[in-house]
Amino acid sequence: MTNTAQAFVGADIFDGTALHTNRALVLDGGKVAGVLPLGDIPETAARVAIDGGTLAPGFVDIQVNGGGGILFNDAPSLDTLRAMAKAHARLGATSILPTLITDTPAHVRAAVEAVEQAVAEGVAGIAGLHLEGPHLSLARKGAHDPALIRPMEDADLAFLLEAVRRLPVLKVTVAPESVTPVQMRRLADAGVLLALGHSDASHADCVTAAENGVRCVTHLFNAMSQLTNREPGLVGAALDQAGLSAGLIADLIHVHPATLASALRAKRGPGRMYLVSDAMATAGSEITHFTLNGRRINRQDGRLTLEDGTLAGADLDLATAVRNVVRVTGLPLSQVLAMATSVPATLIGQQTSLGHLRPGARADLVHLDTTGALCGVWQGGARVAL
Repeated sequence: MTNTAQAFVGADIFDGTALHTNRALVLDGGKVAGVLPLGDIPETAARVAIDGGTLAPGFVDIQVNGGGGILFNDAPSLDTLRAMAKAHARLGATSILPTLITDTPAHVRAAVEAVEQAVAEGVAGIAGLHLEGPHLSLARKGAHDPALIRPMEDADLAFLLEAVRRLPVLKVTVAPESVTPVQMRRLADAGVLLALGHSDASHADCVTAAENGVRCVTHLFNAMSQLTNREPGLVGAALDQAGLSAGLIADLIHVHPATLASALRAKRGPGRMYLVSDAMATAGSEITHFTLNGRRINRQDGRLTLEDGTLAGADLDLATAVRNVVRVTGLPLSQVLAMATSVPATLIGQQTSLGHLRPGARADLVHLDTTGALCGVWQGGARVAL
């Protein structure tokens, strides 16, 4: 320990796996030193008194389209990533995967270059990149521009195989209608985190995708084939396939509370449910509208919609999502917090540094009061101004 050590006392501590009481969270040099009995706090550590509630790892949000009034698609640049990361840190998401919604090959290249540069320069909070498209299904396009959706070609595959070598995390959402099992297997073997989404595929095709390296599902229930009596669809595959994890947008708009609760009960493991914000430019800002591929998206009453009423991302942060899930399901806070911290961190392969308060992990943490409201955020051990 050095004289930079801090000991946080006075709150319960969720370490990503278990909830601890009457313990201290000790940080040193921007890293977690440990969760210790109060009597074992080093004498050199400065005590930081926390007024009840719960300390937890900083949220890990692996689907973030924008923030701070900026959409990643509008300007896939280093400056945009700095603004997004700063906006989401103030909302408790200390690590994000900036997400590029279906766009042109030039935008995809720019997104990879921007994230590579952000990681090289140590921009706090940028954990990698999520490409949501363009290799999706027109039948389930949602707010994605149909003119830009297309099958994966050899050049696309080659580019992604190169990109995954340049980035710490590359997540790509695809549809079986536009990507072959052979292409999926090559990407998965190269280290790409593949997700199914925006797809009308059959249950059988989704199972084949899972057998060829797909590991998760993007925003479960939204923009995908549904669970019916004779065709389980992508929803059925997500719930029944043990190797698939699935993201949920828990704003209680994208998914009905009863459906959300039923899905959490039904999910077969070891795949896990995790929370995403699917946040757009509105996150951390007061703007009332923005554009995506030249189309206006309006913000009203917690919804983001195209002019025709189609949902276009979410007006949500993960602290709110956690509160919503606890309220509508009655699940323990620790179980729901895992869905916003350790589960997504493990899915993207960053569990040693993110989503956990274990020795050696980054000192990223949030403080939630007894109602679940966000009271404080620390990133690398430094307090973030909310």
